[in-house]
Amino acid sequence: MAGYRKLGRTSSQRKALLRNQVTNLLFNGKMVTTEQKAKEVRSIAEKFITMAVKEKDNYETVTVKAKVARKDKDGKRVKEVVDGKKVTVFDEVEKTIKKDHPSRLHARRQMLAFFYPVKKYDSSLKGRKAVKDFDLIAKMFDEIAPKYAKRKGGYTRIVKIGQRKGDAAMEVLIELV
Repeated sequence: MAGYRKLGRTSSQRKALLRNQVTNLLFNGKMVTTEQKAKEVRSIAEKFITMAVKEKDNYETVTVKAKVARKDKDGKRVKEVVDGKKVTVFDEVEKTIKKDHPSRLHARRQMLAFFYPVKKYDSSLKGRKAVKDFDLIAKMFDEIAPKYAKRKGGYTRIVKIGQRKGDAAMEVLIELV
């Protein structure tokens, strides 16, 4: 007996399907799928949520000095002439950043390796600027992990909807509790 469901797919197709569904579940909070797929997605999603909960406070805040290019009112870099060459003018600013400890960094990299990149559409903007990259890993550590910090597992719920019309497969709603 296998330790997982094969879902009628080759290993690469199955891995891609589960990566996509776990990414969508964590981004949207819920999704509709078949019962067997939902059970597989649940086990993977709960492992990543547990990982985020364990590592949510495992960082230190550090103040660093950084050089940032000075920009004019149009958003273009300011240049000045030094020794006959145009040189960009830089300002030194202090920034406060979160520096991950090694175990949190490892968890972040495991999530980056598994989750697909997520794009978020902003209807208030036009054209290419309307589509922005969304940081799902930051959402895991900043929103999802604090929400489930007091829970010991059981982060997802599967609710049966009924049979699908085409092939009579049992459809379910899987959602974050």
